[in-house]
Amino acid sequence: MSNFELSIALFLQFAIILAACRLVGWLVRPLGQPQVVAEMITGVLLGPSLFGLLAPGLHAQVFPKQSLPIIYAIAQIGLVLYMFLIGLEFDLELIRKRMKSAVFVSWAGIATPFTLGALLAWGLMDRFPLFAPNVRVWEAALFMGSAMSITAFPMLARIISERGLSGTALGTLALAAGSLDDAAAWCLLAVVLASFTGKLSIALLALFGGAFYGLFMFTLGRKLLARLFSWLQALPSREPLILPAALTILMLAAWFTDRLGIYAVFGAFILGAAMPRGALQKRFETQIGPLTAVYLLPMFFVNSGLNTSISLLASPTMLGIAALLLIAAIAGKGIACGVAARLGGETRKDAFAIGALMNARGLMELILLNIGYERGMITQTLFTILVIMAVVTTIMAVPLFNLVYRPGDAAPT
Repeated sequence: MSNFELSIALFLQFAIILAACRLVGWLVRPLGQPQVVAEMITGVLLGPSLFGLLAPGLHAQVFPKQSLPIIYAIAQIGLVLYMFLIGLEFDLELIRKRMKSAVFVSWAGIATPFTLGALLAWGLMDRFPLFAPNVRVWEAALFMGSAMSITAFPMLARIISERGLSGTALGTLALAAGSLDDAAAWCLLAVVLASFTGKLSIALLALFGGAFYGLFMFTLGRKLLARLFSWLQALPSREPLILPAALTILMLAAWFTDRLGIYAVFGAFILGAAMPRGALQKRFETQIGPLTAVYLLPMFFVNSGLNTSISLLASPTMLGIAALLLIAAIAGKGIACGVAARLGGETRKDAFAIGALMNARGLMELILLNIGYERGMITQTLFTILVIMAVVTTIMAVPLFNLVYRPGDAAPT
């Protein structure tokens, strides 16, 4: 395809993607599901699982292979912007208030699903086409454990905010445990990806470089950012430079952490968490938020859906494996975190709610899976199985949470 033909195809693709996401969002809203769930479902429906199955010729015309790298690149930009916004909303003070309980719940939510995932990978990888031939057993175990351990932190934060639970005991504990969970899972993934390249230096660069980046951003980096944006806000003539400066720093942070081997979303999230708060925070949310959430982020879900083919699970054996992984995911994450919260002194109501929230995988799971798939670690079959697991556990979160906290309810502070 020529560049002109490719641009025409992209315009049509984006129109279809945006319209389909809103249509599915309208359909699932009465069920209490957030828009992010609608976009996850839409991604699967627009891929070979439904659209490609019902109209393969039309699907090939609408989503030609030459356009897929462009969708992927735009999806990465959307992810970086979105995780920057999530970082802006992240409150470190809330984490410190419930650190002891959060560590307890977080470790239960890491150790249990990680162990189950690692054991399943060890038992299945030599019998079924789930991992690439050059993946070693321990690498498969670490990847599957990481995939089972991840939490839908952005969705968790959104539910907490929408229910008016920010600053409450439940909200603080859930956010703290979710953030610790994801940090551990991403560190494990960094080790796996570094090992997969066969170079120890890359693993060390990812771990120590990532630790240095986080430490720098939350100490000296935070002070430098505060001074820079205070200087830009001091005079009206500098006001137009605020957004370009923020976006330039964001792209550099994403590039830097990508080069370290810990992925761009980490750099974006940590930068957002280190940015000055107050009016500047609201300004970025207003200027960046709508375009990111409505236009760019859906591209990521569709990109994932285009690599998801449910037809690969047509055999009873593959369906059985998918069911087994789903059960292990729910037991290892939702039940384990709920029990840990209860043992940590939380009420039954709050413990159930924490288990429901921590069980959702959402966007973070899809990011992890896309990394593994793009790096050639996992096959399309395992990618599809884990995407289904991510969608199902995410769909479960809101209805289960609503059993104890109905929309509009807020816990006492």
